[in-house]
Amino acid sequence: MNKFLELATAGVQQLVPYVPGKPVDELQRELGIAEVIKLASNENPLGTGAKAAAAIQATLPELTRYPDGSGFALKAALSAKLGVAPEQITLGNGSSEILELVMRTFVTPELEVVFSQHAFALYPILTQAVGAIAKAVPAKNYGHDLTAMRAQIGPQTRVVFIANPNNPTGTLLATVELEAFIASLPAHVLCVLDEAYYEFVDPVLRTESLDWPNRYPNLIIARTFSKAYGLAGLRIGYGISAPDMADMLNRVRQPFNSNMLALAAAEAALGDVDYLDQTLALNNAGMLQLTGAFQDLGLPWIPSSGNFVSVDVLQPALPIYQALLHKGVIVRPVANYEMPRHLRVSIGTQRENQIFITALREVLQGV
Repeated sequence: MNKFLELATAGVQQLVPYVPGKPVDELQRELGIAEVIKLASNENPLGTGAKAAAAIQATLPELTRYPDGSGFALKAALSAKLGVAPEQITLGNGSSEILELVMRTFVTPELEVVFSQHAFALYPILTQAVGAIAKAVPAKNYGHDLTAMRAQIGPQTRVVFIANPNNPTGTLLATVELEAFIASLPAHVLCVLDEAYYEFVDPVLRTESLDWPNRYPNLIIARTFSKAYGLAGLRIGYGISAPDMADMLNRVRQPFNSNMLALAAAEAALGDVDYLDQTLALNNAGMLQLTGAFQDLGLPWIPSSGNFVSVDVLQPALPIYQALLHKGVIVRPVANYEMPRHLRVSIGTQRENQIFITALREVLQGV
């Protein structure tokens, strides 16, 4: 028997690790396929932006040094861009670390964490890791049912996670409804507003939430450079909160959690307006391309405000996913999100999208 399992905390003993999207090189090794299209991890298909790449190149000679543990320059750039004070910012190894910092700082085993069914898989994982009580609230039309979630909040609730847009469904909450929910929370309940896909939302529908921590000090907003800014491989994200909240998170944060290349690239990417514009244009066109194909194939999909879309293949999705692998196409089955008939498909380039569409059509037709 594994004695180390007995030594682990109760939550970790039962934990099932997060499974990322299948890597391209792994599929190439397994099946010997030369060209593989990966539309599984909501990555930016444009590749690294020119300004970010130049910043990385300029930073390479300094890699013998530790990075700035405070992230002063990136915080200053974020402050100027977003209109928040530097002391409101917590930098993370991706926005996922911001979520983890909240849990490590504020949640103990006797407390409860509330989140929605079909929401980001990291929420229950982090809850179980700290041994807390998870309360998953049934979704409404694949999105957050805020009324039902509010009804689940009690004296033992410490954190509620809201993903807006939600991953993997892409659903979006209305600003008025979302703010009313946050305003209704008791002071002892912290709300983590996960806005990893914020940039992809239609500007007409986008929630401008950055001034909310000034009114709701129990709110933490988490954002990332992994998606729209194309820096997933460097792992850099940030939280926005009231200064007192940021101070608590920064006490737990490791001193060099953001590496030197990530700090430099993120600062440059933040000012690369052209790259962001190209990203959004490509995403909007790709969304129309994919959903148009789903309509032609008679497949329902969940309207998405992210850089991905979940499609109902009208049968168990895992065999479809596996058949697509043999055609060199990687997408994401989401049965672990209680969506066994859906595949989540990241928006790629026009060519990548078309390769997927052709492969999906062939698989559904038994070709």
